[in-house]
Amino acid sequence: MSLPDFSTQAELFSTAGLSASLFAQTDRYRLFAKLVYPPLAAARAALEKCYCAQNGRVALEPVLMLGTSLLQFLDGVPDRQAVEMLRYHAGWNFALNRQLGDEVFHPSSLVNFRNRLEEHQQSALGFTIILEALAQAGLVSRQSRQRLDSTQIFGRVARMSRLDCMRETLRLALQELEGALTPETRPNFWLGLWERYVESQTDYRAGSETLARKLAESGTDAWQLLEWLRQPEQGALAAGEQAQLLARVFAEQFEIRAGQAVAAPKETLPLAANRTPAVSEGLEAAAPTSVEAPAHQTQAQAQTQAQTSPAKAAPETQAPAVAEAAQVAPVAPQGTAAPTRGGSLTGQPGEAPTQAPVMGSGATIQPKDKQQLASDRVQNPHEPEATYAAKGRGENKKEHVGYKVQVAETVCEVELAPGEPTRNFITGMVTHPAYEHDEAGALKMEAEQAAMGLDKPPVQYVDSAYISAHKLVQARAEGRELIGPALPGPQKEDRFRVSDFHINLEQRTATCPAGKVSTQCSRLVEQSTGKVNYRIEFSTQCHECPLRAQCLGKDQQHRTILVGEHYTALQERRAEQQTPAFKQRMKHRNAIEGTQSELVRGHGLRRARYRGLIKVKLQNYFIGAACNVKRWLRREAWNLQQAAVRLSAQAGALANH
Repeated sequence: MSLPDFSTQAELFSTAGLSASLFAQTDRYRLFAKLVYPPLAAARAALEKCYCAQNGRVALEPVLMLGTSLLQFLDGVPDRQAVEMLRYHAGWNFALNRQLGDEVFHPSSLVNFRNRLEEHQQSALGFTIILEALAQAGLVSRQSRQRLDSTQIFGRVARMSRLDCMRETLRLALQELEGALTPETRPNFWLGLWERYVESQTDYRAGSETLARKLAESGTDAWQLLEWLRQPEQGALAAGEQAQLLARVFAEQFEIRAGQAVAAPKETLPLAANRTPAVSEGLEAAAPTSVEAPAHQTQAQAQTQAQTSPAKAAPETQAPAVAEAAQVAPVAPQGTAAPTRGGSLTGQPGEAPTQAPVMGSGATIQPKDKQQLASDRVQNPHEPEATYAAKGRGENKKEHVGYKVQVAETVCEVELAPGEPTRNFITGMVTHPAYEHDEAGALKMEAEQAAMGLDKPPVQYVDSAYISAHKLVQARAEGRELIGPALPGPQKEDRFRVSDFHINLEQRTATCPAGKVSTQCSRLVEQSTGKVNYRIEFSTQCHECPLRAQCLGKDQQHRTILVGEHYTALQERRAEQQTPAFKQRMKHRNAIEGTQSELVRGHGLRRARYRGLIKVKLQNYFIGAACNVKRWLRREAWNLQQAAVRLSAQAGALANH
């Protein structure tokens, strides 16, 4: 798309006859036209990179699209309403240098504009334009005190159980394949899978045993479909988006264990097809229910194999992973009996197999234990990038499926006058997966701000999630202050914490609460990471100690302590955070909670408008830019009001004289 001609020579306040009567000097739309629109117009060269120079029909003006998007997030309106505002709202037209009655575009053009920004890696363009304008106005410094905190973002999908996720992924994969396959080219098990996952739904009134069986059954069906897709002639189908997603979800939820098929335990639910152990904790915590993979052989072949050679395999020939499954078991030949709903996986429908259906090596498919599931696994196939995260414990535990955003804000320690707007502005909006720790988010924030030309803050206010011994030592070495509380050491039952011991790493000694000194200190270095730890041990001093019950476990002979090489810095922070001066400084961090509330309540930060991490990043950059614009306009309006008050006072003083 080629760009239209653009000129900045037009009269800035071009809405005919309205500038004097409708828009006062402190009006937000007049201030937007005065302060915000010129930087947007000056950034047109950066927007030109998203368009072809002379190709295709003339595109919509990108400065108009960027300004409309910014106003859209400033006023919190969707695409369709934003276009209506351009059609009827005098303020929007005044702010964007338009005339009432000018031609408007279709709301989908805003979607295309956002997609264009994403494709050309310009998601942060609006945010950086406003941040640069604030720096030029003297409101943001290249190196300033900052506070940093994170908050959760709910994805545009619901959290699914393991069964729901697997069944829905299978349904999407089948629907994708259905359009590319003719009835003659579909595998012989197609009708059974289509009926089970496309035309049917799970009865959620069923017991946990039934739901666990269906989870195991879905894993078997997914494996069978993936094996068929691994055939060389199905290469194009296997490369489909939903087929790739099915392979990922299967690998995340199930494992293929090598070895001889294990007989079902006595407490299993009797079924014609399979026998799966009962799951007492329901579907979400499904126990490792062993489900044997369908044999890629006819019933007659299975019976012949059972009579001639038992299903045993050497350990080196067994399949250890999903990726090797294709080498272990050949693909089912044409004419193999397909599994039917409620029936057996091999043999005739509804009949129990004469031999346990196993893969060629005797490997079995079974759902992973809850502890084996990865944090970055797919929670909902409609938004694979939305991950699960939990914060807090007990009644204060908060769970969500979506993303996490780090918000950095400047800190002005000057006390504000009554009614004065804030002098603080947002300097970073980093969106990342929900399961990632805040320390990883802080590193991404440093990289983003460096790319925007900002230096590391000399003083940074954070909460305990960002504080570690390594971070404290690193900040001190860089000449910076990292202000935040350190968490107390872990505690088992009511026994003494490590922090209750006085540890002197320089002298390699530790003194326990009973006043006894350690006997040994060893320096340990991890070969893989180079991390250094110190193991401090007490020996015979613990035998007759009166505080033994408060220090040692039931079967523990003496106390052993393991600390990192920077433990001294951590202890110094724990002592410092108890002082009144530190608590007073931490009040600067608490203000970030109000900023997050403003972003959530005023600009919709809590919920994602779009699906996918890239689109959510774009949304949050626009939210940060809109918040900065709002604060900028309010501060400019307040300055104009204060100037008017001073002029009025001076005029009154002159009149009195």
